[in-house]
Parts: sequence; C-alpha cells; structure tokens
Amino acid sequence: RYNNVPMDDGGRYFYINDGGETWSPGWKPCRTDLDHYECRHGMGYTEITGEKNGIRASVLYFVPPGDNTELQRLRVENRSGERRTIRLFSLLEWCLWNAEDDMTNFQRNFSCGEVEVEGSVIYHKTEYRERRNHYAFYSVNHEIKGFDTDREAFLGPYNGFDRPDAVLNGAPANSVAQGWSPIASHCVEIELAPRETRELIFQLGYVEVGEDEKWAAPGVINKKPAQEMLARYDDSGKIQAALDALAAYWDGLLSRYTVKSGDKRLERMVNTWNQYQCMVTFNLSRSASFFEAGIGRGMGFRDSNQDLLGIVHLVPDRARQRILDIAAIQFEDGSVYHQYQPLNKRGNAAVGGNFNDDPLWLVMSTIAYIRETGDYGILEEQVPFDNDESNTAPLLSHLKASLDHATNNLGPHGLPLIGRADWNDCLNLNCFSTDPNESFQTTENREGRVAESVFIATMFVKYGREYAELCERLGDGQEAARIAEAADVMSAAIVRHGWDGEWFLRAYDATGKPLGSKQHEEARIFIEPQGFAVMAGIGLEDGKAASALGSVESLLACEFGIVLNYPAFTRYRLEYGEISTYPQGYKENGGIFCHNNPWIIIAETILGHGDHAFDYYTRIAPAWQKDVALHKTEPYVYSQMVAGKQAVRPGEAKNSWLTGTAAWNFHAIAEHILGIKPDYDGLCIDPCIPADWEAYEVVRRFRGAVYRICISNPDGVSRGVRSISLNGEVLHANHVPAAAPGSEHLVEVVLG
Repeated sequence: RYNNVPMDDGGRYFYINDGGETWSPGWKPCRTDLDHYECRHGMGYTEITGEKNGIRASVLYFVPPGDNTELQRLRVENRSGERRTIRLFSLLEWCLWNAEDDMTNFQRNFSCGEVEVEGSVIYHKTEYRERRNHYAFYSVNHEIKGFDTDREAFLGPYNGFDRPDAVLNGAPANSVAQGWSPIASHCVEIELAPRETRELIFQLGYVEVGEDEKWAAPGVINKKPAQEMLARYDDSGKIQAALDALAAYWDGLLSRYTVKSGDKRLERMVNTWNQYQCMVTFNLSRSASFFEAGIGRGMGFRDSNQDLLGIVHLVPDRARQRILDIAAIQFEDGSVYHQYQPLNKRGNAAVGGNFNDDPLWLVMSTIAYIRETGDYGILEEQVPFDNDESNTAPLLSHLKASLDHATNNLGPHGLPLIGRADWNDCLNLNCFSTDPNESFQTTENREGRVAESVFIATMFVKYGREYAELCERLGDGQEAARIAEAADVMSAAIVRHGWDGEWFLRAYDATGKPLGSKQHEEARIFIEPQGFAVMAGIGLEDGKAASALGSVESLLACEFGIVLNYPAFTRYRLEYGEISTYPQGYKENGGIFCHNNPWIIIAETILGHGDHAFDYYTRIAPAWQKDVALHKTEPYVYSQMVAGKQAVRPGEAKNSWLTGTAAWNFHAIAEHILGIKPDYDGLCIDPCIPADWEAYEVVRRFRGAVYRICISNPDGVSRGVRSISLNGEVLHANHVPAAAPGSEHLVEVVLG
C-alpha cells in the first residue's frame, strides 16, 4: 500500500509455515534468521530467494510488456532428504484507489471496502458499485486451502505483519472484507518429495470495463477481462515467454548505446543502470520525488523536458509526443504551468507557477529531439496554448514565446526576473514567508520586478544561440539574427553584472543586492551558474570560465560530489526563502544536489579537462560508491541528494530513482566524456576523456543505422581528434554523416 513504503512495512509478502516455524523468503516481515538469502534486481524484474531448514523459496516479480499485471513466480524446493509439507501464505493490501484519500478519509474508507472471491482469485471491487469502472484481482494457479480478505482477521487484533494469526495457526479465517482494510491472502498447502521443486504463479492484475459492461449479474462484477488476462499467464511456459519478451524489450532499448572500456563500473552505469533509470524516470516523472508516498501533484514541466535528454535515443516517438503534450500547457506570453497531469494532459498550479526558467527547457528538449531524429516536422505541429484547441500555433512559435518570455521580463541589470524561483525551487527571492503552515511554492509572492537570476540568463544564452542555429537551418535568418543578438546582449549583461571576480553570481535579491558573492559570509558561491555559464560559452576566451571552475574545485567540491552552495546558511533568511530552512549540508542548503553536478562535468569537458570531468563523474556515480551503508540508497541508481561536506553525515544519499540526475549524467558521460554527440546531419565525435585511457568502443544506433565507433588514444591526450575514418575512408572533420536506416558502419578515431 502506498502509504507504508517509507517504513518498508506492508505491501505484499509471502509467508511459510514449516511445521510450526514461520519465515518469509524475503526475510521481512517475519525477520526469522535464514540459512541463505539473496536479492537480485534486473531490467524490469526482481528475484528474492530465502532458505530455511532445507526449504528454499524463490520469488520472481515482473510486469510483462503490454498488460496491467504483475506476475509473481514462486518456486519452492525441498533441498532436504525428507518428504516435507508446508503451508504457504500470500499477502497484499489493497489501496482504496485514491492514495491521498486512503490515508485521510477514514470515516468513509473504513466502511466502503468490498471484495469477491471465486476459486483461487480474489477480486477487489471497492467503489465499483458506484462511479468506478475498474477493479483489481490477485490469483494463484493452484487449489487453495482457504483465504483471507480482511486484514484484522488475517493478522489478529494485536499482531503486526511479522506474526499474523493465520500464518502462526497455519489456517486462514476465510474472511470476507466488509469495509475496514481489505487484503488478499491465499493459503496453499505444498507437499514436496526430497529434492522436488514446485512452481506457483501468483498474478496481481488491474482491468477496466465499459460502463455498460460492468456487471455479469446483479451485484456480480464482470470477470471476463480478468479471466482473459489470467489465461495469458496460467502456466510456466507462458510465464517464461513473458519474461523473455521483457528481456527482449530491454535488450532492444539498451543496445542503442553501449560502451566497452575495460572498466566494468563504467560499463554497468552506461550500458545498463543509467539508461534504465532514465526510462523509469521518464515513465513516472516526478514532483519533488514524492513517489515514495505514492501520491504526487503531476509531472513537472521543467523535469519532463530535462528527462528527455536521457531517453530521446531510446524512445524517440514517445519523446516527440511528450514534447507536444507539455508544450500545450504553455500560455501565449511564453510562461507555463509548472506541472501537468499526464492522464488528462492539463496543466495545474498545485505547486505554484511563475518559475521563470521553465519555458527555456522546452527549447532545450525540442532541439535535442531534432538532433537525434532529424525530424524538423515537429516544429510545424499545431500546439494549443493552455490546452485550448481554438488557440493553436506551430511548436516553433512556442519556442519563440519561451525565449521572448525571458527578454520580456528583465530586471534592473538586464538579467531575467527570477519570478517565484528558477531551477532551484527553494531559492524564493520574492516570498518573504513567516507562516510555517504555508508552502514556499504556493504562497503569494510580493509584487516587484527586481529579483533577477543569473542562472536563467546563462540558460538564455545557451539555448538562445542553439535556437538561432536552428532558425538558420530553417532558412529564417531574420529570426536567427534577432535571437542571436539578444543572446549576445544577455551574455554581456552576465559579464558586466553577473561576475564576482572569481566566479559568477547566483542572483540579485528583491532589494537588488547580489547573492552568491564573496562579500557574503554564507552562500558565497553557487554551483548552477558556474556550470551553465561555461556551457553557454561565456568566459571561454578571457579566463572567466577557467576561474569559475577553479572556484568550484576549491570551494564546492568534496569527496562525495559538488555541493550546491558554500558555506551553507546557518539560519533562516527571510529574503532567500526555503533554501535557508534546511540544516547545513542537506538538500539545497549545501547538499550535493546530484542533478546539477553534470553541468560542471560538461563544463570541464568544454575546457578540455577530461581528468577533472571523469573524476567528478565518479564521485556521484552509484557504481563507484564504496561505503554502501553510509550511502544508504540503492547502489545502482542515482539519488536526488547526497549530504554535503557541512552535513552531520556527509555522503549519505536520499530520494533515489526519480531525479533529473539520471538524464543529465547520461548526457554528460555519453555525449561529452565519451563524446558521441547527435547533431542535425549526423554524429559529432568529440571525446574528452582521462589522459590515461588507451582505447574504448561505443556502439551507437542513430536514426536506424548502427555505428561501431572505435577510439584510440596513443598520445595520452584528453581531447582532440587527430584522424577519423568511416568504413576505411578518411573524413576531414570529426562529423560522421547520417546513413541509411538498417546500415552498419565502422568509425575509427585516433585522438591526438
């Protein structure tokens, strides 16, 4: 059940009663000492194995492609020399559909739960009698000794999940839930000869039916769609076929970019887990990583655009649709809703609005999509403003509106107004909140056009120039010149008003005072503008870029990554908002916010610092984490935040899985370190690697063609292409033209 995930109690379990001794294959919830335990996570599946007194039980969990069902293949093996009889109990809790209401509306929810039991299938039909046309079911392909659907009947009035009455007694109560907390539990008796293995298939499914097809008879739900789904997975052969299909699905995706480097950690990250996390994040998106609670406020506009960087090469068609969907929540003035609901594709202001960086991310994602696919046609798609089909414009006009929103909202220094906040949602320069019960994200901001963001200014320069290049390719030289000039003006404003002598300022507050300056005792420097200014090409020729990155190394970097700001705030600062509410070293107040570390990695590659770039990459990459107990989160996926050097426990991670870190890190390693960059006409090969790398190989699928790119580094350099050939023919630039779909090519690159 959603609301129990943070405490890691409740959800779905298996129990075994073996002659009165009770245990669980996954150790929890019984916590009985096991003779053997292992847990394996793979692409779309998890397998957990436990063994006690000669009985080994392995449970494989996965969701097959194309069906709303989770399959649970449970194998029980008698590894002893004696005949054994055990009783196996399944358990899961039903959520009453609306997770937030389920946690709060007890006066209703304790009285509305309903189930049906038919054979070995338990159906959850709460609220089906009224406005819902969907139900869930949980089944096992084996005769059962009994069942339970009422949680208290299964657990007992005073027990926890570790000691359910039904399991301890070895007998279910055959309870039928009437309100309270409905569950699904089967009791199966299994007899095993010595060395015998038995297999059971449990299936958790969800179905929807038409309004006029809800009932098979008065009060009896239409079980036909569930029965059809059950039949698709009712034996071992069908389960294996579904598992093979899942493996083929992920193999097809992850084969689009692979590296052979001799470093297994790098290969695990690039070839498997980083891309896998990118897909999970794209599918589920996030609103402040609330997935742990099972509730959320929609998919973020900013987040969804950035997520595309990690998946556009994997699922370009879905990336295209996502761009069109989120562009439709833009207003005519270029501003956007901060988030949208993916089911109805409508924007909402549940977490506030006027985050003035948001519109520019649409420019980034659209250009990334076109570079990957060559599909300029997306720019001609008619996209509504605020989902109003009577008011549409080509997507290209939406990009123009995004950029114009920045130039139409400038402050006293010619820098973009920050609005409610920019990428750093917690930098609330117009909030001035004194009420602990109000949200920094939704409370009314003070009127005023003073607080400015140097970070948004650097974004405008980078993506404005990329948009200008796109317009040139489209033959619109006038628009290209207009935006290019605006980007130059913004760049000059950054140099004049955003440079603090050794690094770039972060912002100007509502009184016009600088933030992120050496004149301050706290928060003298921030990470965001240092990376993005260099990415935008600012300060490359006059030494400012090198100075800014040197300041990052000396002031922000630590062994666990690069902190967001330093020194951290030690007290609440009314004029800065939520950023100063966190203890030192956590979250946006001096934490290692992994999302923006890749911006420094990319910036280092722009300066040709391959050793620095890869060093920073390994500091936050999960495969390089040495102290798993300290790190705490999964050792194969990125986390949103790692405690910074001023924290009580530096190196402790929080909020894994749904974080923009995944997409940006894949973008950094794949395109900027390994150096395989999609471009409008082909692939640009421009690595920036540690000088001691001798060679590596990348296989890249690009627009239907396959390129095997072999890179050697005989002179021990970090950057610079000495020669490049395509299928044996020398190329005179480090650009490999796009080839026909279905073709295969060998690209040989020598650095020097």
